[in-house]
Amino acid sequence: MKIHEYQAKLLFREFGVPVPEGEMAETAQKAVEIAERIGYPCVVKAQVHAGGRGKAGGIRLAKSREEIEQAARGIIGMKLVSPQTGPQGKQVRKVLIEKAQDIVRELYLAVIIDREKEMPVLIASSQGGMEIEEVSAAHPELIFKQHIHPVIGLWDCHSRSLGFKLDFHKEQHKAFSGIISRLYDLFSKKDCSLVEINPLIVTRDGSLLALDGKINFDDNALFRQPDILEMRDILEEEPLEVEASRYSLNYIKLDGNIGCMVNGAGLAMATMDIIKYYGGNPANFLDVGGATSVERVKEAFKILLSDPHVRVVFVNIFGGIVRTDLVATGIVNAVQGMDLKIPVVVRLIGTNEAEGRKILLESALNFISESDLAEAVRRAVALAAQGA
Repeated sequence: MKIHEYQAKLLFREFGVPVPEGEMAETAQKAVEIAERIGYPCVVKAQVHAGGRGKAGGIRLAKSREEIEQAARGIIGMKLVSPQTGPQGKQVRKVLIEKAQDIVRELYLAVIIDREKEMPVLIASSQGGMEIEEVSAAHPELIFKQHIHPVIGLWDCHSRSLGFKLDFHKEQHKAFSGIISRLYDLFSKKDCSLVEINPLIVTRDGSLLALDGKINFDDNALFRQPDILEMRDILEEEPLEVEASRYSLNYIKLDGNIGCMVNGAGLAMATMDIIKYYGGNPANFLDVGGATSVERVKEAFKILLSDPHVRVVFVNIFGGIVRTDLVATGIVNAVQGMDLKIPVVVRLIGTNEAEGRKILLESALNFISESDLAEAVRRAVALAAQGA
């Protein structure tokens, strides 16, 4: 789960990470009130779940009441388009009004999970304010990492090591170590998958501030983080993904035209790979789970058909725990009464597969049943090409 920058900074304040003075506003009038209170110059920052806001016109400097009102009116309601939003963009509904800072240095600092080493890792760089992926590709020697064993935890030597590499002087070492300690505390206690400050700035008076903040959370741990779950903004999420979450379906929308319904994450990934191998493009990742039900299959199918880009639905079910006849029943229930205008290719293998195929056949609906995976995918790819 993602949250907005202003929400990330509320958590930073809670854990003692220094941030600029600022507040969120949903109207230009509120933006002016905040600016008048904290003083000029101010920065107006679009609040969307995407980066690249500055280059997209979503961050503006204001030095007066007139400028803050003009900037807020220009940003609130705009369709912000950046490389991270895709061409469809994101509508801006909120802005963060912050006191402008006199910046001397811009750094990068983050805590993430290193999945290969299976432990958290601190990442720091002297090249803050830029996309860290670009820095890593062009100047990997400027990316510094410090792994933290989850049993041993964070030690002072971890912070000192990074501080020396970033060339801090004595007093800044102390402030930097404090920020790392609090950032890691936040990361651990709130079940984060990412906590990022980009940039972490050094101001003219030598202070360190988190000028921007990004926090992602482990969805599987949200049941024990009710305060974090309240921060969820479903308007920033893909509507079909929100709908899928209501039925505990693992769904991620993609850019292709072959709607996929599969049971099991591994099989779903393999299915997407083989679709690409035969020249097709999956429209989604959808795992209905290993012990699914008729109702969940029905809702999953409705979600696939709700995507206007889908030209064919490909169902690939391996009946281990799940019974394929239940899946077939769910598909038939979902389609009955609907004006189905796209082909459906179904591959049912495993538990009760004969019964499952019989249910599809006796439904009198236009399903294409295949038992061979390669042939089923080839049919789906060909039909998607014809539909496009």
